[in-house]
Amino acid sequence: MTSPVEATLAYAEQFHQEDEILHAARQRGLEMGATPILPGGGAALCFLATAVNAKSVVEVGTGCGVSGLWLLRGMRSDGTLTSVDVEPEHQRLARQAFAEAGFSGGRVRLIAGRALDVLPRLSDGGYDLVFADAAKQEYADYLAESVRLLRVGGVVAFDNVLWHNRVADPAQRDPDTVSLRELGKLVQGDDRLRSVLMPLGDGLLAAVKVAD
Repeated sequence: MTSPVEATLAYAEQFHQEDEILHAARQRGLEMGATPILPGGGAALCFLATAVNAKSVVEVGTGCGVSGLWLLRGMRSDGTLTSVDVEPEHQRLARQAFAEAGFSGGRVRLIAGRALDVLPRLSDGGYDLVFADAAKQEYADYLAESVRLLRVGGVVAFDNVLWHNRVADPAQRDPDTVSLRELGKLVQGDDRLRSVLMPLGDGLLAAVKVAD
């Protein structure tokens, strides 16, 4: 039997329906083993990109394009999404999804490589939003890079911060879960950030940079 809490969370998740392009990109991602952000989290990314009038966005973990589509739909029409992933085949499928959605090649810069090799080469304070959905044990490092990359007023967001209900259970001590708990503490303890934890999808943690 579904509990009231479960029903409420399901209602919130189903509030945002994916169109055919998003659905096709999701299916390709699942087939490739690149699990995409759920619709509620994707809609939150679109909302955040719109709220900050995002022109320059960095995505860590391209997957097969689902989160990128949500971000692009919220960004300015002259905006550019820079997306980093270690899997070139995933990025090829993401490019297909972006083209199907009508986004020109000039709107997206795909970089194949390890995020912690790529991010240090990007410009300080040059970005409006950074979204991370990649190696969970590197999230703390992504946070440090994101604070440097963002302008004041920019937003950083992390997916999977509830990690299949494991983060809330103190008995769960696997490396990914521990890393996600540590990320939460780092964000909460950083005076440069104002944060919110949203129980959408598998959990989305977002923070606004309020000072350098």
